[in-house]
Amino acid sequence: MTRETADTTPHSTVGPDRHDPDRHDPDRRDPDHLVAADLATAAGRLLLAHRADAERRVLPAADVRAAGDRLSHEYLVAELARVRPADAVLSEEGADHADRLTAERVWIVDPLDGTREFGEAGRTDWAVHVALVERGDLVAGAVALPALGVTYSSADTAPLSGTESPVPARPRVLVSRTRRPEAVMTMASALRAELIEMGSAGAKAMAVVRGDADVYAHTGGQYEWDSAAPVAVARAAGLHVSRLDGSPLVYNQPNPWLPDLLVCRPELAADVLEVLAP
Repeated sequence: MTRETADTTPHSTVGPDRHDPDRHDPDRRDPDHLVAADLATAAGRLLLAHRADAERRVLPAADVRAAGDRLSHEYLVAELARVRPADAVLSEEGADHADRLTAERVWIVDPLDGTREFGEAGRTDWAVHVALVERGDLVAGAVALPALGVTYSSADTAPLSGTESPVPARPRVLVSRTRRPEAVMTMASALRAELIEMGSAGAKAMAVVRGDADVYAHTGGQYEWDSAAPVAVARAAGLHVSRLDGSPLVYNQPNPWLPDLLVCRPELAADVLEVLAP
């Protein structure tokens, strides 16, 4: 995982100087972790430039969101075709092809997670997700938070310091700004939790990775691209990741719908699952 950079220019600090903010040149020799981080970072940089240009031109928010989704999707698909030409791709913004189900390697990408937040000037809780599933296993992932100038990657497996501090007396539970499911609120009440509002799934999961929050539970369904990269990073950070019944998250399924998700500090997993699993 990477930490925030010294300036506000979004880039990955994973790896050698090749990953500086002024250069982006992933190639076929790169490890998959670094490809994921490079591509998520570069797509985020494109989105920042697009949003800044749209703000100068005072474009309608709906147009800014739609164009951002398309811009990031086209970039990621083109780059994956260049550096990983034999791999399949499942993208939120692209057509789903059945050949991914028989492919050994499938990239699962969300070109713009938190589209609503992206369209609101000044918001930072949106993300770019790039993950890789190989023979059914989630093996690499990166989540770029472009407006914060940071990309988190599964390249490092050492837990971040934020997850090693004591659990607060009132655990911090992440919730949506617009939706508060009964199950999540029941769990938060049982934990006597503090609620933190935040936008995209990637931003929420990375808040737990950073140690800024303790529990992210989602009900009501998501798609595989909403959680694949965040789960890869969270798992590498030593966090608990599962369905709400405690079962594993499985990716590259015929139907990419996932009913629920839990990312939390491992010390809280048993208590959270006890409330949520029924």
